[in-house]
Amino acid sequence: MSDTTTSTSAPTEALPAEIRSRLVLALDVDDMVAATRLARELQPWFATAKVGLELFSAAGPDAIASLAQLGFDVFYDAKLHDIPTTVGRAARVLGALGARYVTMHAAGGVAMLRAGVEGLREGAARADLPEPVALAITVLTSDLEASEHVLRQRVTTALDAGCDGLVCAVPDVAIIREMAPATTVVTPGIRAARAPVDDQARVATPQEALDSGVDLLVIGRAVTRSENPTEAAASLLGNLTL
Repeated sequence: MSDTTTSTSAPTEALPAEIRSRLVLALDVDDMVAATRLARELQPWFATAKVGLELFSAAGPDAIASLAQLGFDVFYDAKLHDIPTTVGRAARVLGALGARYVTMHAAGGVAMLRAGVEGLREGAARADLPEPVALAITVLTSDLEASEHVLRQRVTTALDAGCDGLVCAVPDVAIIREMAPATTVVTPGIRAARAPVDDQARVATPQEALDSGVDLLVIGRAVTRSENPTEAAASLLGNLTL
């Protein structure tokens, strides 16, 4: 089943391209029709669409292909964490599917991450696709217990494994920029000021994230769970500056 409706409630270009390119729409829903509707409605605000475990469990690899066909870069938040052989083979499949970004847990260690990086690149190369970006998850935004030592250890692990970028909470960006100035930094947990934090304990506003030096901001419930997602996007993102 596909959704053929289009939204006319937002302008063709709601944001300058240099800001829109930094924003990732988290489609954390369990239905591909709903995901497609949201993606089309919010495409003027977001250049990248994130497929998480919920949507991938509902729609499978078609979720990646469908969003790519709409013109999005696709961020598959796979959170790979297994033995190196399994991660490498899974990453090879994901690279061939056309995922632009794929996440894996830095807690899995250097060998596992390296297998994921190599598998991802190999899969994309076999499918004659651009080289994807392997992202290592450092400390989850819901984790209030992990120490700075753990963060630094996981960053070092990811860099040693050849990962292209790191996923972290905004409060951790300064340490990551100190350790890896040129790496791609991705942050979830983006909320409006004084909005409910839900299950993500370490949150920030979009402007705070950009000001901290983040490259990609992952934004989901703050927009997608609104009664009017377009208005929510305009309110949250309309005044961003670089």
